[in-house]
Amino acid sequence: MARIDLGQMTRLSPATVTAITSDLLDQGLILSLESEEPKAPLARGRPRTLLKLNPEAVYTIGVRLAVNTIDLSLVDFAGEVVREIRTRFDTATADADSFPDALVTAIRQFLQEAGIGTNRVREIGVAAQGVVETETGMVAWSPAFAGRKIPIVGPLHDAFGAECYISNDTNMITEALHWSDPNRYSGTFAVIMLDYGVGMGLYLNNQLFSGASGTAAEFGHANHVPGGALCRCGKKGCLEAYLSDYALVRAASHLPEDTDPITIRAGVSGLARLIELAGSGDSDACKAFHEAGRVLGYGLARVIAMIDPKRVVLTGAAMRAFAFMEKGMWEGLEEALVADLRNNFSLDVMPWNEDFIRSGLIAQSMERLDKDFLGSASAKGSARPDSKELIA
Repeated sequence: MARIDLGQMTRLSPATVTAITSDLLDQGLILSLESEEPKAPLARGRPRTLLKLNPEAVYTIGVRLAVNTIDLSLVDFAGEVVREIRTRFDTATADADSFPDALVTAIRQFLQEAGIGTNRVREIGVAAQGVVETETGMVAWSPAFAGRKIPIVGPLHDAFGAECYISNDTNMITEALHWSDPNRYSGTFAVIMLDYGVGMGLYLNNQLFSGASGTAAEFGHANHVPGGALCRCGKKGCLEAYLSDYALVRAASHLPEDTDPITIRAGVSGLARLIELAGSGDSDACKAFHEAGRVLGYGLARVIAMIDPKRVVLTGAAMRAFAFMEKGMWEGLEEALVADLRNNFSLDVMPWNEDFIRSGLIAQSMERLDKDFLGSASAKGSARPDSKELIA
């Protein structure tokens, strides 16, 4: 984009635009290049100089932690994913002693293969399943780990010297939706993910909400039935114990409610098989989905009554079975909530896309860089004293 176009978009004077872009060029945050636009036949002078973000100014890393899986993405300053890889680890043995070293090793190897030095990585953002403490930088509990209180932020910062952040994976889906379509996903809205577990992300008054310690919106581990079905977290009666993949398989198979989730063969294949059975009219599968829908309706009623969202988004792998859950969901919602409250929100059912989590990490990372990053160390020294104010 040319400076004159930037001025028209921002309504800043040519002098101000020149001052700001000169600072950004000095800091290596943007690049100048001659326009490839064809000149008019009688046009005089040089082609217009265009400006673009310098994608190599800095890099960030996005990390998604799930059961047995570490997804790594290398993201440049233009917000583009330039490299990605999925590595494996053993959830059954991963704990606070072993996992931080395994994660650091995986990232070091990833950067080495990409040919990027650690000094060029400004930030590492992590999204994890389970209960995440953003304030302490730990995963308090997650189905992805055998142990509890897994330190993430501290070991990564010590190893790479980069700014590090961690969040619940559903929060990142919420952030991605707001980033991609702020007209639709803004103000106060909720995202509920039904998958291997059950998670929720909240936007309150146009801000992502995670609570005092970062563990807010743990929808899946709110109690539904005191002393009820056994949850993967070890408690009984959680919403997740009635809505997750293992809960659905347990109900359809007529297994006792205290059957340990670890022993239940569910996952992607188990859920797919259950959906197939429901599609063919199997009564047990259909009943399991219908009853899960009722539980979801009760859970939604609590969320709507407490925060009055203008929109609720349902996503996750289980949304492939929403047709079998929908009737039960509306029944549960009608039983649990007065009409005056349940008629004030819109419902979006969204096909599952793992890229939502990565997109949320990238969105947060780019926003922080825009606010805080002043370019290379050598460039900072040459920038004018008022450059940070100008950039802001």
